[in-house]
Amino acid sequence: MTELHTMSKHEHRPQGRLGRFGFATVVACAALTCVPESALAQRQRRGDDAGPLVKITAEQEQAVERGLRWLQDHQNPNGSWTAKIGFKLNSSYRYTAEGKGHVGVTALAGMAFLAGGHLPGRGKYGDVVDNCLKFVLSCVQDDGYITYQGTRMYSHAFATLFLAEIYGMTHREDVRTKLQKAVDFIVKCQNDAGGWRYVPLARESDMSIVVCQALALRAARNIGIRVPKSTIDRAIKYVVDSAVTSSSRTYPGSAFRNDPGTFHYQPDNHSRTTFPLTAAGVTALHGLGIYSNDLIGMGIEFLNQDFDKFNSRWGRRGHYFFWYGHYYGVQAMYTQGGSDWVNYFTKLREFLLRHQEPDGNWRNHDGPGPAFSTATACLILEIPYCLLPIFQR
Repeated sequence: MTELHTMSKHEHRPQGRLGRFGFATVVACAALTCVPESALAQRQRRGDDAGPLVKITAEQEQAVERGLRWLQDHQNPNGSWTAKIGFKLNSSYRYTAEGKGHVGVTALAGMAFLAGGHLPGRGKYGDVVDNCLKFVLSCVQDDGYITYQGTRMYSHAFATLFLAEIYGMTHREDVRTKLQKAVDFIVKCQNDAGGWRYVPLARESDMSIVVCQALALRAARNIGIRVPKSTIDRAIKYVVDSAVTSSSRTYPGSAFRNDPGTFHYQPDNHSRTTFPLTAAGVTALHGLGIYSNDLIGMGIEFLNQDFDKFNSRWGRRGHYFFWYGHYYGVQAMYTQGGSDWVNYFTKLREFLLRHQEPDGNWRNHDGPGPAFSTATACLILEIPYCLLPIFQR
C-alpha cells in the first residue's frame, strides 16, 4: 500500500490501484463557529461541486429536523439512548439486554447531530451532543475497549468513529487520549486473517465487522491518530479475498448466491453474499484507500441492480438489514459519485421520506430499535450536507 498521509480535497486519486488512505478533514466554518445555518445554504455558500449535485430538498431537511428532535426527546439523562443490546441471528435479532443505554446506538445518534452541523456545547443541539460525548467517553475501558452492558465490536467501532469525528472538529485532548486507546485496541484485535469479529481477539472474522473497524481507523488516521500501515494492508487483503469475481461465482456445493461483484460474509466461497455485505465490501475498499478497481465497479453494479428487490424485502418493516445495508450503500455510492450516486440517493430519499413516522422516528422491527433506525436514517439523509468529515469525498 502507498504511504499513509492525509489527502487534500483536490488531490488526484490514482486510477486502477490503491488510492491514498485519508479523506479531507474539511468542516464548514459555520458548523464550528455559530448556530448552524441551513445545510443547503452552507453547501451553496461553499460552492461544493464535486460531481453531479443532489439537490437538498426542503422535505429532506424537515425530515432530518424531525428525526433529530425525536432523538433529542428520547435521550437519557446520562447522555445515552436506550436500545436493545444483542446480536443478529440469521434474519432475527437476539437480545441480551433491554432498557439499557447502548453505546453503539448512542455513537450513531451523536454522529447524526454532528452531520447536521451541531457540536458539543454549540448550537441548537449542543447540549445533546455534549451529553452524548460524555457518555461515550465514560464507556472507554482501561484497555481501550468501548463497551457498555455487553455491547460488542460493532459498538466499539461506531464509538471510535464518533470520537474521531469529534476530535477532528474540536481538538480536545481528553478525546484524543481515549481515541488513541480505542484505535490501539482495534489494531490489537485484528486477527491473522486481517479481520475482526463480534468479540475482541476472536480468531474468526467477517465483513460486517471489518467495514466498521476500517472506517473507524480511517477517520482516526485523518486527524493524526497512529494507525499502523500493516493493519491497513492486512485489512485490504481480507476484503479483496472476500470478493466474488467472475472466476469464483460458481462454486460446487455453495448454498448462497455468488453473483460477480458481491462480497462474502467471510472469505470462503461457501459463505453467503448479500446486499448489505456488498455495500460493506465496497465501502471498506474505499475506506482502506482503494478508489478505482474492478471489484468496486462490479459491486456498484450489483447494488444498483438489487436495490428495489432489497427494499421490497426488508425496507417496509425497517429490518436491521435495511438500515445496515443502506448506511454503507449510500456511502459507497457517494464516494463513487456521478449518476450512480444521484440515482441511488434520490430513490432512497424518497423511500425514507415516505416511511418516516408522524413523530419523527423511523421503524426498526428487527434490531436495536427506533433510536438506531432514526439515527441511521438521519445520517443517510445528511450525507449531501457534506459536514461530517468521514462523509467527505
